[in-house]
Amino acid sequence: MAAECLPPSLLILGLAVSVACAGSLYPRDSESRVVKTLDGMWDFRADYSNSRNDSFQHSWWSQPLSASGDVMPMPVPSSYNDIYNDKALRDFVGWVWYETQFFVPSDWRDQRVMLRLGSAHYYSVVWVNGQEVMRHDGGHLPFEGEVNSAVNFNGPNRLTVAVNNTLLATTLPPGSLSFHGGAKYPPHYFVQNVQMDFFNYAGIHRHVHLYVTPRVYVDDVTITTSINGNNGEVNYTITLGGSSGDSPPGVEISVEDRDGNTVTSHPVTSLTGTVEVNNARFWWPWTMKPSDPGYMYTLKVNVSTGDVYRQMFGIRTVQATDSQLLINSKPFYCLGVAKHEDADIRGKGLDYPLIARDFVMIKWLGANCFRTSHYPYSEEMMDQADQQGVVVIDESPAVGIKKAENFGAVSLSHHKDVMTELVQRDKNRPSVVMWSVANEPSSNMHQAEPYFKDVIQHTRQLDPTRPITFATMHAASDDRVVQFVDVISINRYYGWYTDTGHTEVIQGHLSDDLKSWRNKHHDKPILITEYGADTIAGMHEEPSFVFTEEYQTDFMSEYHKTFDTYRAQYLVGEMVWNFADFMTVEGETVSRHS
Repeated sequence: MAAECLPPSLLILGLAVSVACAGSLYPRDSESRVVKTLDGMWDFRADYSNSRNDSFQHSWWSQPLSASGDVMPMPVPSSYNDIYNDKALRDFVGWVWYETQFFVPSDWRDQRVMLRLGSAHYYSVVWVNGQEVMRHDGGHLPFEGEVNSAVNFNGPNRLTVAVNNTLLATTLPPGSLSFHGGAKYPPHYFVQNVQMDFFNYAGIHRHVHLYVTPRVYVDDVTITTSINGNNGEVNYTITLGGSSGDSPPGVEISVEDRDGNTVTSHPVTSLTGTVEVNNARFWWPWTMKPSDPGYMYTLKVNVSTGDVYRQMFGIRTVQATDSQLLINSKPFYCLGVAKHEDADIRGKGLDYPLIARDFVMIKWLGANCFRTSHYPYSEEMMDQADQQGVVVIDESPAVGIKKAENFGAVSLSHHKDVMTELVQRDKNRPSVVMWSVANEPSSNMHQAEPYFKDVIQHTRQLDPTRPITFATMHAASDDRVVQFVDVISINRYYGWYTDTGHTEVIQGHLSDDLKSWRNKHHDKPILITEYGADTIAGMHEEPSFVFTEEYQTDFMSEYHKTFDTYRAQYLVGEMVWNFADFMTVEGETVSRHS
């Protein structure tokens, strides 16, 4: 990892760890690249010591994990919390350890061997054969490193991963620990306090890949597009890694259509340039062009030293005006949902059948967009959004930034690092039309103004082609951050969290709310990123009563009447909370939220 990617070390339960930045290109097989998955049943154990630090004091990574004590099988990818009938493991906070064995083909010896984890929550340290190869700070995003110096090409290799799910004031999402003593509590008792309303699932949540590239390789590809009449203009920047000696390698690029046909191809004299696609098929949301949604092209990069990489992209433009959200210069109205990325047993673990079913249900609802509330979703989920023409508001894991201590310099640096990783991962996706830097922060606090001004400016520098937003729960009169965004996103629960049971007040409250935002920020469109009422399926009562299906129907009807009024003016979307049930922390009011 590059030295400039190393922010200050931070302390977790007594262990200081340095963290490193991540790669971006998804591992793909090609003529020059081979990808292996290391998914499967791994050995697993948790460090239940009072300090949660015995595993490091006794160097669990230095020998097979089973030598440190009893291990149990754990599926990767998955959250570890719900696999076993064990409350202590379900609610565990601290270091957990994973281990598996793999082999590296001998013909990979002279190439670049990379190890990539798609996501692990939230701090990760990785060893190969007892040699540390990388560390990463944060969940939901991929990280990788070269492992040539650590692997054995003539026999088995031992891969060890330690993951810590502790949430502190400077993490994203933030949290805190409460330590309790005295006779009323067990010895060394502590509790993880979360500042978000969903369960703190943890573990290795996405694919673990081992892949190989030539020594001179395609390190990054950035694609932006514009439209000129019937033609598409594809702007590309290619970054090469490795050394090829005194003369730079030659590079040829080609654009292939959905069927693999080459539509343009030529050698390039510069790694930054533009190619034109005549009579292009543009990327459209499925509700705007049902006959041909989500059309994807492929940019093939061929390096003369041997590497080949293919990057999918769509030709589309996005723009926020003072009253509209435009895709390909046509108004787009978001009929959307907020989601979560969890399910029974696997927690937040990657699950292809669940992804497929989610998109079936999204389209069955007539929805054309979703927000990745409240963290980046898997690359496999995002692939389907690209290919099926579903619009995405791509949100960072900055949920629950509520307290003054969450706005410090360490938090700001980490937040900017996370946005860098998110933009780097998803910048080429046509489905992503907006970046969301946070959900429901205390944007009324004076500390929030300089903090989010910096985060938003940083994100805009990373990607000036997409609008930026965040979801606010505050009023136009006291929000200090909306001034910096391109689209105003508001979460509102009139008739539920306020005036509970009184659907007759919804239209008046919501209409007044929208007008107040428009009066203060008249140059920005407004998006309702959350509204909804908790409902128990199959519960009925007439006249309607809270938690019944009838109340949800009455509730939604009142919101929809207001939406229909302002849709013709400056409202650009409505996103119901929530698409499906999700797991929350244990409490007297909620244990699953819908």
